[in-house]
Formats: sequence, structure tokens, C-alpha cells
Amino acid sequence: MRCGSKCFLVEYEVNGEIQTSPIIAKTPVEARKTIRIKYGSEPLILSVKEEKRR
Repeated sequence: MRCGSKCFLVEYEVNGEIQTSPIIAKTPVEARKTIRIKYGSEPLILSVKEEKRR
């Protein structure tokens, strides 16, 4: 884990399925970029929310 990183819940649609993945990144933009690197340009990213720590 990098300094200043947070956990984001990214909700995206791939092949007609809506999926949610926790992504560790510094910003929401970096979390989106991570999903695009993993799946290419195919996924439709629906939302990126910061996961609150307890």
C-alpha cells in the first residue's frame, strides 16, 4: 500500500454483468485507470465511491 492511498469501491459493467471491486488507489481517477488497465476499454464504469474505514 502506498502512502496516501485509500480504498475505492468501483462499480462497473462487463459483458452485461454489474460487478463491484475494491481498488486501492490515491484518487478516484487512478481507481478508474486501474479498471481500464485490467479490462481494457470494454467496461462501463458506473460509480467510484471511497470506502469509509471503521
